Amino acid sequence: MATVLLIASLGSSLRNFRGQLIEDFRARGHDVHTAAPFQDADATTRKWLTSRGVHCHDIPLVRAGLSPHSDICTLLALYNLIRKVRPDSCLSYTIKPVIWGGVAAWLARIPQRVALITGLGYAFIEAPQGKRALVRWLVGHLYSIALRRSTLVIFQNPDDCNDFRRWGLLPSSVPVIVVHGSGVDLKVFSLVPFPQKPVRFLLVARLLGDKGIREYAASAERLHVKWPEAEFHLVGPLDTNPDGIKRDEVQAWQDAGNIIWQGELEDVRPAIAGAHVFVLPSYREGMPRTVLEAMSMGRPVITTDVPGCRETVVEGVNGFLVARQDIDELVGAMERFLVAPNLTIKMGANSRMIAEDKYDVHKVNAQMIAAMNL
Repeated sequence: MATVLLIASLGSSLRNFRGQLIEDFRARGHDVHTAAPFQDADATTRKWLTSRGVHCHDIPLVRAGLSPHSDICTLLALYNLIRKVRPDSCLSYTIKPVIWGGVAAWLARIPQRVALITGLGYAFIEAPQGKRALVRWLVGHLYSIALRRSTLVIFQNPDDCNDFRRWGLLPSSVPVIVVHGSGVDLKVFSLVPFPQKPVRFLLVARLLGDKGIREYAASAERLHVKWPEAEFHLVGPLDTNPDGIKRDEVQAWQDAGNIIWQGELEDVRPAIAGAHVFVLPSYREGMPRTVLEAMSMGRPVITTDVPGCRETVVEGVNGFLVARQDIDELVGAMERFLVAPNLTIKMGANSRMIAEDKYDVHKVNAQMIAAMNL
């Protein structure tokens, strides 16, 4: 039996994105600890974790932005926690946990230090200019420090891995594996029939500009002129990220009748079940979990031909790929389902088959656990 510590930047992600992995660790008899900045809203997550014998530790971590004072506090808190828990293995994911968790685990001489790269984040998506260029340089430098002190790096798509090598962030001495995202629980996100007309499109994401939400809203506005009965749904919370979309902008889309914003949902399955086509025009992803969930429930997908997204769609088989920030292409792809709504049936079935073949969470976790020798 080993002691495993998972470090996250968001408490709820431990259940939403790593829940099955945690259960797989526990099923193998491992003692599991988690560290995250738990908020009042994470009470459900805490209860879920503790009911499975998982130890929860609250840490000070500000997810967005860079602050020397708060980040040093995070590093010191993680170091003290790791010295107390003495895990055999530390698994960190998202930028700050990978950086500060990785460095803290190295300082504490933990034998196994695993960095899970789930995406590149705000600093790496757009061309580096101005403040973004400074942030990118700094984050890249910190990544390099942390990854050189890792014993294993896991990527969720091959493009991120190749870019990290090209940017000189990934030392050749550290073992690397690439998995198919976080995977999806095929039983939880089970195949469901399509709803009745009208045709409904759905985008689920945090309200960030680089998720392509503005392009989605603009496409909905154009399509409503010709297809007034079509519905364009949006699910997701506001975000404090520098690229976050303000409530007033979302409200304006709603007031114009172009977007139906459902806010943040604890369970997105009813929203997916109520839609015909899933849309994510993101600028870049690690591997979009929401797309995998929609595929598992038998929904065709329209997404962008960018790292992380392009892996989920076989063009013309389970959906369509469009160019990043190209509203004309996005409108054209969405309209194909309005012109020929029966496309959803064939492509949705193909989405489910691809999910079963590549993205079963049990297959993904088995690959990670094997690489960690746990």
